Amino acid sequence: MYKTTSSSLLRAASFRSPLLSSRSSLTQSSSSSSSAASASPSPPSSLLGRRSFATSSPAFRSLPRWSHCLHSRPSPFRLSSQTRAVSPGLDRLERKFSSMASEHPFKGIFTTLPKPGGGEFGKFYSLPALNDPRIDKLPYSIRILLESAIRNCDNFQVTKEDVEKIIDWEKTAPKQVEIPFKPARVLLQDFTGVPAVVDLACMRDAMNKLGSDSNKINPLVPVDLVIDHSVQVDVARSENAVQANMELEFQRNKERFAFLKWGSTAFQNMLVVPPGSGIVHQVNLEYLGRVVFNTQGVLYPDSVVGTDSHTTMIDGLGVAGWGVGGIEAEATMLGQPMSMVLPGVVGFKLSGKMRNGVTATDLVLTVTQILRKHGVVGKFVEFYGDGMSGLSLADRATIANMSPEYGATMGFFPVDHVTLQYLKLTGRSDETVAMIEAYLRANNMFVDYNEPQQDRAYSSYLELNLDNVEPCISGPKRPHDRVPLKEMKADWNSCLDSKVGFKGFAIPKEAQEKVANFSFNGKPAEITHGSVVIAAITSCTNTSNPSVMLGAGLVAKKACDLGLQVKPWIKTSLAPGSGVVTKYLLKSGLQEYLNQQGFNIVGYGCTTCIGNSGEINESVGAAITENDIVAAAVLSGNRNFEGRVHPLTRANYLASPPLVVAYALAGTVNIDFETEPIGTGKNGKDVFLRDIWPTTEEIAEVVQSSVLPDMFRATYESITKGNPMWNELSVPENTLYSWDPKSTYIHEPPYFKDMTMDPPGPHSVKDAYCLLNFGDSITTDHISPAGNIQKDSPAAKYLMERGVDRKDFNSYGSRRGNDEIMARGTFANIRIVNKLMNGEVGPKTVHIPSGEKLSVFDAAMRYKSSGEDTIILAGAEYGSGSSRDWAAKGPMLQGVKAVIAKSFERIHRSNLVGMGIIPLCFKSGEDADTLGLTGHERYTIHLPTDISEIRPGQDVTVTTDNGKSFSCTVRFDTEVELAYFNHGGILPYVIRNLSKQ
Repeated sequence: MYKTTSSSLLRAASFRSPLLSSRSSLTQSSSSSSSAASASPSPPSSLLGRRSFATSSPAFRSLPRWSHCLHSRPSPFRLSSQTRAVSPGLDRLERKFSSMASEHPFKGIFTTLPKPGGGEFGKFYSLPALNDPRIDKLPYSIRILLESAIRNCDNFQVTKEDVEKIIDWEKTAPKQVEIPFKPARVLLQDFTGVPAVVDLACMRDAMNKLGSDSNKINPLVPVDLVIDHSVQVDVARSENAVQANMELEFQRNKERFAFLKWGSTAFQNMLVVPPGSGIVHQVNLEYLGRVVFNTQGVLYPDSVVGTDSHTTMIDGLGVAGWGVGGIEAEATMLGQPMSMVLPGVVGFKLSGKMRNGVTATDLVLTVTQILRKHGVVGKFVEFYGDGMSGLSLADRATIANMSPEYGATMGFFPVDHVTLQYLKLTGRSDETVAMIEAYLRANNMFVDYNEPQQDRAYSSYLELNLDNVEPCISGPKRPHDRVPLKEMKADWNSCLDSKVGFKGFAIPKEAQEKVANFSFNGKPAEITHGSVVIAAITSCTNTSNPSVMLGAGLVAKKACDLGLQVKPWIKTSLAPGSGVVTKYLLKSGLQEYLNQQGFNIVGYGCTTCIGNSGEINESVGAAITENDIVAAAVLSGNRNFEGRVHPLTRANYLASPPLVVAYALAGTVNIDFETEPIGTGKNGKDVFLRDIWPTTEEIAEVVQSSVLPDMFRATYESITKGNPMWNELSVPENTLYSWDPKSTYIHEPPYFKDMTMDPPGPHSVKDAYCLLNFGDSITTDHISPAGNIQKDSPAAKYLMERGVDRKDFNSYGSRRGNDEIMARGTFANIRIVNKLMNGEVGPKTVHIPSGEKLSVFDAAMRYKSSGEDTIILAGAEYGSGSSRDWAAKGPMLQGVKAVIAKSFERIHRSNLVGMGIIPLCFKSGEDADTLGLTGHERYTIHLPTDISEIRPGQDVTVTTDNGKSFSCTVRFDTEVELAYFNHGGILPYVIRNLSKQ
């Protein structure tokens, strides 16, 4: 079989297509010749012109639907002189891509896709034309990697050997082989997008200082940035909440927003979606996702990497997408292939049908628990089976969204008829949908469940009968700690009893019934352990799903009809992921009832799910702190790590939107919904959950009548117009950014200070002190907080020294463009547990030489000023959670040289490498405790100083000053990562390479 495929590759590589035989074909304007020009690896789309919402800029244009699909642009070889002035390297690139077009190794399988009525959709690289039986057994997700490798094969960045590795996936994947991957586009949100644009601006300055052309720093693939992470729930339970919160959002973030608007004009091929438009992943699902690209007449699958871990939501649409670090995303923008280990694929078969009243949220929490137990870190999960027909696209997207929570790189749903129906529902044209179906069928990437299914090979297999899924929630501190609803009361009381941990609060028996009395707006009120103080319908995970959103509305309506009312001191909020949600809630008439229960719309963004929950009422907060109450938040989000949702909610539960409303009505999580009433109705009778819970048929009927294609079209036609506050922002037109040294939002980082063209080589770690000693499950929320800046923190001190009032601190996430604040915010989480502090919880550590207890930042700076290296000791799953590049940038700026852990989360390990920090893993069965390491030792890592002597995954010896010695595995997983380390990080590597071109 191996010989068969090799020969098929040779046949494809040796056949010369007449379409690609002459340079003249590249300059003709006919459809066929523009297709031929694109037969090469996709030409740099930055040459195709700018995309922007900056109405004050001459670069602005009104964008039609799918306008940033590049087929609507002029040929890259017929650009105006104005564009040539912006891209002085154009002539060189023309020659390069002209040469590639005639030399493409797989031009023999480059074929035409005809339209049924005559003409053609375009041309494509045909996988069936390879005539290799191994391809027929490949998972659909791997076929996308294969097509990308074939299309981008230039025998330099992507070689024929790479293609063969992917075709031979069954044999090569278990060997952890490395492959390059070039995604079709990059997706950003503003928290991670601001530092990305800061880095790009800084890289331009570095290119200037090295005497090279700064305009080489430009995205070469489409980049979409959606501003959704800045809105906070300052105002809730008000008809005016959306406008009030947006005004506050602009007051706080005007400088950041102006910077992003500058970036949309200064950098080519970058689209910025203004604030108030929706949540990035829902906008991606409903609008930005192409499924199939048509670039200059060449068809290929959409694929995307994003600087948010929940980029995986697009996998529900059949688009391969996952989260990467901001550092990796920047390199991808600049034309660097992603180096990745060819993943194993877990086949997850779904059968049966969900029972009446069970929601997609119940399903995804069940799937998350199953996959966490199975172990899918670094793997793709591909869903298939008869049960797929009963899952709506929105249900699939919900499951795909939580891939980070179950640990997979992707949770992939191949395109089928359900996908096509969703594309039509969301306003994609019939012609576009016909092109998508025709291409995917022709390239064996479409699943038709009406036809016999050929068995595909998977690395391992799982199965779930959907009939077994039951109502549940997850918490109180981790998304994979699923609790069946019928067991919730018992589980809650167990948490009160258990020692402090992921499932424990250690509340003494005699204090568990404690009642805290307080006055709310002049009226008596009370809370106790388990009282709900925040109830939020939020997050892309659920707000993209009409069934659960309209289900929440039905619960609210039934509750209103029976006379139930949410207590006024509970902070309730509704933050839809797009304007479409508002349209169908209004059409259904259910928004009125949500408003009556306090779930007024507060804005269009992530809000509570990322810690932007705003302040709770002062009297409620005082009752919690003065009485040491374990208060609860219930949210329809995807993350509930400790300290994330709100500093005063120690218990945080993930639930479906209908259950969020139900728990808000109950006012406590300490309830058995089966046997205990939610409240008393207006007729004096007890009301139970079953009395207000809608049937599956009721929900389906409302969805059918209320969710319409015109809603999607109207929403996304207006999205390009921005809003008055955005359009009024004025920005300079320079291509180099003018840094303001007084700015507390945007600051020039020191990454490239004193950089030369010569790479520094591997750095040694000798006699390093331990800055922090952690246990298991330290998340990026612990490392790089996204919530409020605490008043006594180093970051607060920095801001106050610069005249910033406490009310204007904003959040850490909003200040990610300022390295000074983010370095101070690193390890500033108030719930962090550092073993050096002997049980004291909070953002402090021990400065080993002096024995002083200091803030982590102050200790790090004292080590750094005295020229001492530092390392971090950690347990399992270090760096789990959101894909935050600052969780790697911050430690680097604090002087951390290495992290030694039991295991790493995939994206965070990659980010550490990208910033030049050495990730090391203890050997199986060992950790700091078993080795007797206290963190008071000094550590030397015996890593070769010559990069040629370091291999991916090799073992190194670590010794301490008290005579201990142990072996660790160096987690540089690929040769490319070694190259990054040799250069001091991925960004210096890219700069040096671009400078040489």
